[in-house]
Amino acid sequence: MPDDLATALARRIQLERTARHWSLDDFARKSGVSRAMISKIERIESSPTAVVLGKLSGALGISMSSLLASVEESGDRLRRFRDQPVWIDPDTNYLRRSVSPAGGTPLQLVEVELPPQVRIAFPAAAYTFLHHQIWILKGDLHFWEGPVQHKLHKGDCLQLGTPQDCAYENPSKTAPCRYLVAVVAR
Repeated sequence: MPDDLATALARRIQLERTARHWSLDDFARKSGVSRAMISKIERIESSPTAVVLGKLSGALGISMSSLLASVEESGDRLRRFRDQPVWIDPDTNYLRRSVSPAGGTPLQLVEVELPPQVRIAFPAAAYTFLHHQIWILKGDLHFWEGPVQHKLHKGDCLQLGTPQDCAYENPSKTAPCRYLVAVVAR
């Protein structure tokens, strides 16, 4: 993650927490992320993983896309490919690209590249305040929506139902899976 994006994300997380008058202990209890990890993220000593960002944003009542978009604001209605912010999970190399121009609309488009044999899980709290669709651009994706597994292939599009714990898994041993996530705030 570029230093300016990491700094802006750390500040945004701390701002969201303090705006709610939550201590680090309150935030840890609500998110399921350790107090020490939240503190390291806020001090820019550690880069959060996708799973941690999902838990933090869920506790804050905003989507991970909204949290990241809030630090990527540009005000332009056009976002060129070269200007689309990219965030890479430090644990899995999961790549997330903010495609949509920032601000002004509840719709957010996010392109994700999930490396081979990587699985990322998010709690139901990360989905309670948004409508979410996944469109497979390349490869295969196994998506768990609670206990239900969806095997998605290139061209398939899944609309998520009632918020549940979810997991994304690329079953391929060699090829990344690319998909587009369309998110609209409820």
